[in-house]
Amino acid sequence: MQRYFIPQPFVDGTSVISGEDAKHIQKVMRMQEGQSVIVVSEGLAYEAIIEVFDGFDVRIKKNSKSLLSNELPKNVTICCGLPKGEKLDLITQKSTELGMHELILFEAERSIVKWDASKGKKKQQRLQKIAKEAAEQSHRNVIPEIHDIVTFKGLLQQAKQYDVLLVADEENAKQEDRTRFVEILSKTHDKKSICVVFGPEGGLSRNEIQLLLNHGFQTISLGPRILRAETAPLYVLSAMSYEFE
Repeated sequence: MQRYFIPQPFVDGTSVISGEDAKHIQKVMRMQEGQSVIVVSEGLAYEAIIEVFDGFDVRIKKNSKSLLSNELPKNVTICCGLPKGEKLDLITQKSTELGMHELILFEAERSIVKWDASKGKKKQQRLQKIAKEAAEQSHRNVIPEIHDIVTFKGLLQQAKQYDVLLVADEENAKQEDRTRFVEILSKTHDKKSICVVFGPEGGLSRNEIQLLLNHGFQTISLGPRILRAETAPLYVLSAMSYEFE
């Protein structure tokens, strides 16, 4: 069943789907009055019936109690050093499907791509749309927030709000006595929020790693193989799903 997010709460069991979603219902899905959709409001999903098409709006009526939530039991924030090309689209889409709570982009020393401030807002909006569509497809109750890009110093400041701070370090992965990710996860069951930092294609510099360690981060190894910038966040989220779900 098609899923749509609405920004406003239900009032007396009714609400309205508007904008691009209403257009999608009418023009793409060609749905009719009386058909059902799933609507997510304030983090809760409900089955709803299309009551009437009101111009460009679709008026709906709640037809169930709140449905089971599919959210990860931990709020996982993915922090990525700016990658090249369309990798950011892939990270946003697949990480959303795997349960990411929010995405923070930062300028790393080895980032090849430079963020164009004049186009930054449009890029952020496009990524937010990708996250919304992925959240609908994967039947989530929350759309991950895509934050404005921050400097590395800004990243360190934002990190203070999380319960667990981790950074993927390829140098750790090269060690024979590397830190096992599963052992770290097993100690976080009583924590609510987890922040994981990943470098761009060239990885994080040793200076950046040291600064992260100085601010309470713990290095993690994602196994003996070196993963691509767009693969590492998906590995981490998959491992967390296995551990916590």
